[in-house]
Amino acid sequence: MAQVVIRNIDDDVIERLRERAKARKQSLEQTLREALSAAARPTREEVLKELARIRAMAPKRRNRRLTAQEIIREDRDSH
Repeated sequence: MAQVVIRNIDDDVIERLRERAKARKQSLEQTLREALSAAARPTREEVLKELARIRAMAPKRRNRRLTAQEIIREDRDSH
């Protein structure tokens, strides 16, 4: 795991985070890890872009359903 040093954080910010950590009965470090993890979650736009990328890899769907005979015929023709 990586380590990061962040300088020049406002004292009021640190105090609020300490109070939040104390209320949750966890360390300041854990509270900061959770805050950073939440901030790094993908945005809605990023998720939609990834879904579109995955959909583009999938075979195209037909607009109508094939009958059993058509499926069998396609399978036979493909060999």
